Amino acid sequence: MEKLEKPGINKNENKFATRSGIPVKEVYHPSDLTDWDYANKLGEPAQYPFTRGINQPSERTKWVIGQYFGFGTAKSTNELLKYVLEQGAQNLVIAFDLPTQCGYDSDHPMAHGEVGKIGVAIDSLKDVETIFDGINIEGKTISPGGNNAISPIVLAMMLALCEKQHISPQKVKFVFQNDPLKEFISRGAFIFPPKAAVKFAVDTVEYCHKQNLYLSAPQMYCGYHLREGGATIKQAMAFTLANAVAFLDELVSRGINLNDFKCSFQVFLSGGVDFFEEIAARRAFRRMWAKTLKERYGCTNPRVLGIFLMEYTMGSNLTAQQPLNNVVRCTIAAMAAVLGGANGLIVSSYDEALGLPSQEALRVAVRTQQIIGEESGIASTVDPMAGSYYVEALTDELEKGATEIFQKVQDKGGSIEAIKSRYYMNEITKSAYQTFRDIESGRRTVIGVNKYQVKEEKVVKPMKLTSQKEEEEQIQRLQELRRQRDNTQVQKCLAQVKESALKGENLVEPILAAVKAYATIGEICNVLSEIWGRYEQPGI
Repeated sequence: MEKLEKPGINKNENKFATRSGIPVKEVYHPSDLTDWDYANKLGEPAQYPFTRGINQPSERTKWVIGQYFGFGTAKSTNELLKYVLEQGAQNLVIAFDLPTQCGYDSDHPMAHGEVGKIGVAIDSLKDVETIFDGINIEGKTISPGGNNAISPIVLAMMLALCEKQHISPQKVKFVFQNDPLKEFISRGAFIFPPKAAVKFAVDTVEYCHKQNLYLSAPQMYCGYHLREGGATIKQAMAFTLANAVAFLDELVSRGINLNDFKCSFQVFLSGGVDFFEEIAARRAFRRMWAKTLKERYGCTNPRVLGIFLMEYTMGSNLTAQQPLNNVVRCTIAAMAAVLGGANGLIVSSYDEALGLPSQEALRVAVRTQQIIGEESGIASTVDPMAGSYYVEALTDELEKGATEIFQKVQDKGGSIEAIKSRYYMNEITKSAYQTFRDIESGRRTVIGVNKYQVKEEKVVKPMKLTSQKEEEEQIQRLQELRRQRDNTQVQKCLAQVKESALKGENLVEPILAAVKAYATIGEICNVLSEIWGRYEQPGI
């Protein structure tokens, strides 16, 4: 039987502070909201400054239940997709493997050993057809894993799939992460240099706008990966907004007025376990977003000013030790996201620290959201935390701190310059190191890791990763595709992609023609690399 440690008093300076270091008082009073004005700080739901979210009061609190999945081959992901749909998932977020994300085909030497490991291997439209075999995509929300530099290619593949299913793309909600800047800062799955990457990403946004794909969200600005890389919540808020400004500046430079923009933008945040700070951060970010777009771009369009917040509970908070404890961590983070006004939510699988999620873990993740939404009662009213002295004071403090960091980035010339100077990376590295030191020293408690440890047998069986045989089969299918397709037509289409790139034109249409001819992701990226080059991270 486990022997519990006596709680005791932890006498250190971080005992009563949020994860980002904001001191927490014993009790909060009206005096903590000096000069606090309801209209300017809070307002009504679905109205400027959108602190209370984008839902109309009649909608109460609602969000889209999502699930992140995908591994191995297109066939295995097709089977998993059907299972997730049966469990009630609404937003299908499909993970791509690392070679796909980095623009390599499965038979490229750089892909060896990584095919299908952290997501599904996608080489061509043929793989996308297999993933959605037997699944009608009309009316669904699909987030294909174009999370770095390949979003225009992924968009083209989804448009081609719609054509094959005889479905108007205007009847499917496609959501693309399409934020390559965060790759330079935290993940490393970049392909092209920052400036070219911004241009390529905005091609997707411009195309969706001009083609009236109004259901879709062509760009999602990602703070999740920054926090997983070690950023504090204030850094993640500030850096995410600064990255968004870089993309929006490019979009506006093409003559697109944000007041006429009818697609939607999304922000991808991460949900941690510091309950009240997480709630306050969502409210603060919405206010920062609305103020920035109003003041910088003169935007009055509520569809743009009211940002859609997509949430994913933080995988880095989960532990391999006592993994069932992660169910509690994920529930806390999910509840904070809902109370903070999340519009879309993905709950991490409790076995994420051990590998790709099992079917049981996927089901528990979906059920967590369903229980919160249908049993807890916290979704009965919009912004139930409004008016709390603590939450409102914390919201103001987070907005102030994150705005100061955002301004530092602007003073340095914006996100691209902050990447070139390594400002982002240096700041996040310092924060990550401090977190590591806090856990090592016990200043920050992680149950099962540095407190309440037990000897345990592994009871979780993680998903089996792609075998060498499956990788070889994927390569064989790719090589067979190259033999069977019209290679003359492929080369003609690739030449048109190159010509359009040299002219600085929007590349979605020429890439769509190439995709329909079954050109591969690697072949398209190779053509663009001849013009833009492949980015190499400078030494520290």
